[in-house]
Amino acid sequence: MKSSTFLSIFIGLYLIIFFGYLFGPLILMSMTAFNSSEFPRVSPWECFTLEWFDVLARDDALITGLTNSLIIAGGVVVLSVLIGLAGALILTQVWPRLRPWYYTIVISPILVPGVVLGISTLIFWDRLGTMFDARYDSVFYDGIFLTIIGQSTFISAYCMLVFISRLQRFDPALEEAALDLGATHTQTFRKILLPFLYPAIGSAAVLAFLASFENYNTTVFTVIDQSTLTTVLASKVRYGINPSISSLAVIIVAITLVGAIAHEALRRREQLKIERGEITDSSSAAANKMQGWLSGNPAMILLMLVFVAGLGTVWFGSQYSPNQCKVDVRLQKELLQQRQGPDIFSPQGGEQTQPQAPAIPDGSGSGASDTNPGRGTFGDVFDPGNLEEGEGAAPSGEGSSGGGSGDDGAAVQSPGASTFGDVFNPGNLEESAGTGSQE
Repeated sequence: MKSSTFLSIFIGLYLIIFFGYLFGPLILMSMTAFNSSEFPRVSPWECFTLEWFDVLARDDALITGLTNSLIIAGGVVVLSVLIGLAGALILTQVWPRLRPWYYTIVISPILVPGVVLGISTLIFWDRLGTMFDARYDSVFYDGIFLTIIGQSTFISAYCMLVFISRLQRFDPALEEAALDLGATHTQTFRKILLPFLYPAIGSAAVLAFLASFENYNTTVFTVIDQSTLTTVLASKVRYGINPSISSLAVIIVAITLVGAIAHEALRRREQLKIERGEITDSSSAAANKMQGWLSGNPAMILLMLVFVAGLGTVWFGSQYSPNQCKVDVRLQKELLQQRQGPDIFSPQGGEQTQPQAPAIPDGSGSGASDTNPGRGTFGDVFDPGNLEEGEGAAPSGEGSSGGGSGDDGAAVQSPGASTFGDVFNPGNLEESAGTGSQE
């Protein structure tokens, strides 16, 4: 085997393992969203169903958290992009010897743990609210506002890094030429610098949105009594989840794929426009356009696969009955349970195998069981009749000590006498007091 062939095989296996490691959990989670099992799992597969998407739509806590996450992410995008752009522009104008110090200061929030940022933001705005004697329903104690502020402290640094990398390729001579021609600084920024920064603005906005949407460490402290998608998911995982979480993952993955495909399609379209100027024949231009859309374009190939998969899902859903499948699965489980025997942990099995309490004779010589609620393992300790006997036979010193007899010669039964003897006999206290006085 040649070394080049071995290297190609090795690289192919490495790519398969690498992408399997990255996308394997996403694929498995997406599959659990279509299984009728109550717990997210792929094996054993029960029935294909879409009911978990309906369960997700009816989950008020999750929908509220998702809405708050979108609102917070939108506010973070606006605030972080503006702060990052301002910080990057100041870095290009500051004195060269001060740039390292300035860069270190504005980037430092990235190195601070999110827990520290969340707690410090909460304490800072709480002290401001106390200073201005603000009420708890004011902006100083609003969870969404504090979360936007807390997340923007470090997300704006990410946006600034994106703008700095873009500004390093900008030629300052363009601004100087515009100023020499009589343009103001505002016109120079709006017509020269800002169009150059459009790609960086889009990248920074996407980065800020994703970083805010998935943030948990800072949000869990600043959101106070409200909730976001991450905090709701964390609470659901703590108390148990169902496949509706997997259906949410399917929706997020689908939106991400559509966005990536749309971006790749737009990029290909711009590339075709640039190449179209080199082609004069309309037929060759159309052929080259079709070739450019399909050949070497994984985004369009993936889009076509998603479209075909969607059509197949719709057709399968029209021909498939999940309710009948659930009935079949339930019958199979019952048959399997009957073959294996009764389940002692199930409610039905517990009733079948529950031991019966032994019958206690009533002392009259008959074999009938005593249904007195006071009888049981502890004898007559909890028998309500003991109270009546205690009232009818008042113990005396003689009757309790020496086995004194009444009119019929029978010993007086103390209400404390039972399986435990005379431990609970009130006369024991009198005997103890009499013995102590004689000694």
